[in-house]
Amino acid sequence: MALNNHRKVELLAPAGSYESFEAAIGAGADAVYVGGAAFGARAYAHNFDREELIRAINTAHIHNKKLYLTVNTLLKNKELKEQLYDYLVPYYEAGLDAVIVQDLGVFRFIKENFPGLHLHASTQMTVTGPGGMKFLEEQGADRVVAARELSLQELKEMHRKSPIEIEAFIHGALCYCYSGQCLMSSLLGGRSGNRGRCAQPCRLPYRTGTDGRSFKGNREMCPLSLKDICTIDILPEILDAGVMSLKIEGRMKQPGYTAGVTGIYRKYLDLLLQNGPENYHVEEKDRQFLLDIFNRGGSCSGYFKQHNGPSMMAFTNEKKTGETVPEIIKRKEKINGNLILFPGSPVILEISCRGVSATASGGEVQYARSQPMEEERIRRQMEKIGNTEFEWARLDIRMGEQIFVPVKVLNEIRREVLAQLEEALTMPFRRAVSEFRGLPMKQIASSALEKPPLYVSCETWEQAEVLMKNKEIRGMYLPFDLMKRCMDQDLAKERELYLSLPHMTRGAVPEGYIGQVSVWLDHGMTGFLIKNLESYAVIEENGWREKCVLDHSMYTWNDEAVAFWREQGIMRNTVPLELNEKELSHRDNTESEMVIYGYLPLMVSSQCIKKNLYGCDAAEGKTYLKDRYDKVFPAICCCHPWKTKNTSNPEYCYNMIFNSVPFGLIKEKSRVLSLGMQSLRMMFTIETAEETRHIMQEFLDVYYHGEMPPQREFTKGHFKRGAE
Repeated sequence: MALNNHRKVELLAPAGSYESFEAAIGAGADAVYVGGAAFGARAYAHNFDREELIRAINTAHIHNKKLYLTVNTLLKNKELKEQLYDYLVPYYEAGLDAVIVQDLGVFRFIKENFPGLHLHASTQMTVTGPGGMKFLEEQGADRVVAARELSLQELKEMHRKSPIEIEAFIHGALCYCYSGQCLMSSLLGGRSGNRGRCAQPCRLPYRTGTDGRSFKGNREMCPLSLKDICTIDILPEILDAGVMSLKIEGRMKQPGYTAGVTGIYRKYLDLLLQNGPENYHVEEKDRQFLLDIFNRGGSCSGYFKQHNGPSMMAFTNEKKTGETVPEIIKRKEKINGNLILFPGSPVILEISCRGVSATASGGEVQYARSQPMEEERIRRQMEKIGNTEFEWARLDIRMGEQIFVPVKVLNEIRREVLAQLEEALTMPFRRAVSEFRGLPMKQIASSALEKPPLYVSCETWEQAEVLMKNKEIRGMYLPFDLMKRCMDQDLAKERELYLSLPHMTRGAVPEGYIGQVSVWLDHGMTGFLIKNLESYAVIEENGWREKCVLDHSMYTWNDEAVAFWREQGIMRNTVPLELNEKELSHRDNTESEMVIYGYLPLMVSSQCIKKNLYGCDAAEGKTYLKDRYDKVFPAICCCHPWKTKNTSNPEYCYNMIFNSVPFGLIKEKSRVLSLGMQSLRMMFTIETAEETRHIMQEFLDVYYHGEMPPQREFTKGHFKRGAE
């Protein structure tokens, strides 16, 4: 294995407070990522106020390091249009190096208004392959933070296909769900992970079962709780895969954790770069040191070498720490100086740091008739720079005999020249912004459709057989196996048919897939339901982007995101599930579809409850979780995501955990219609054929035939309360 020694490698550390930032810099981080007062995915961290953040930007640059700001939540229209610009301006002007972004509306907004700012696509964007990465490169991204679930081979393929930087998590907590695809905390408790307020329901205990009736487990069993990741032993392989930025998780943790973990990875990254991978060896005491700082049931090497499995699971939420107390070091930049003191002349102090110099002069050196100042006393006074970012490497003092200088003058000169040096080191990073005139608030369309077209999605042939017989349905979203049967029956002559692509797209498209899709399009298939960036890239590459319908997981919270996708030429988008009625009323819905029924997905996970607890049979079955309130959540095993029935194991399978009760807006008909949606959708996942028939008819009777809603109860999701 050979490392590319010409490629810059970055150790990226977290900081949830200014103290943690200093700890990260002192421990050897090349860059630090932090959250400000808003729009960060760790809303409960201490985070930085405006003055602290500007100070951190300047301090990072004094030490020749970088600082990145998390703007990695989804923004509502009001926030994006009235707050984001003013929030970013002072940091942009100070020289902020990059922003980490989840929302493509925010991405578009920053690209247009802050052109000098690097854009890093957050792991919340769920980038799972080279197609999605290449797409973001074309949009102007400088870096992609890869999904945590990717293997070394997948990262290597991404690096081969795109020149932009890859950042990957190498240490810290692992989410059970693909980041950016978790609605569990949001839908169950109103605290959205997409807004930085995750309540971590995956760390709670659940009882489990395979039939939905009998359950095993106890109060301590946490079937969704993963061990933390530690990759100190496989750093050479991670770098060889093309990862440029090695990211440590932990903005919620204390400065000591930041210092300790960063320090160990700094040590071994330096050894690796100096001695090569063939001589790489980790000492046991350092492995233990990392475990003692913090662990959940031990640690694992993450997904780099395995797709999933019980060895990655903690099955508990017990957090363990040893007696290790990491040392926090304050980094200081070495400076060289010349102090010139001759009678009758001003005090002159020249200093330099990394080729940058500053000079200050003032006062007057006096001739001392008695008790002249000794060099030792002058040196002691000039060395009082402990509260600055500098320390003396060398200070030469050239002085005449019999001199006297007031201590006040020495202090003033010292402070002035250090301030000049700070200014000289930070000035090259500063920028100017142009005036922002604001974005217009879109008004809801005044001519709402009385009977917007209704689309349905389904997962089983029993559901499809029921739905295809109903002439009032405009179109159907179908996985590959169901699409084949419907196309064989010439159903495309009667209604719109859309191929539903996997919730998670990884690896190569199955052999023959694109060819069959092309045939179907020639025979009347309408388009595609797209659920992730990688799927979109596959369809775009084949020239079919105008046939794309974005699912709710392709977030369009704000009009900038809607405009971003409109510019790509897609057919329509799906309204996000976390906006409430009022927020939807201020959103551009003219090209949108709204879900009005379905068991909403809480999580999409690379892990498998069935495999981890009962063993894998690749049979696409179900397991069930029961929480402490006796609510039961079905988890579907998606063993063959492409649904072609011609793929071999192992595949990039995934689990989907659904809510315990279905979402339904049957009593809210008039309020839904007033939002001006282009179309409506009902999602069928785990329903039987009979349940599908009854629920479908009830909604049609209310929405199309003016009948009164039945007494059936549904959750309203976020339609009333919204997401915090």
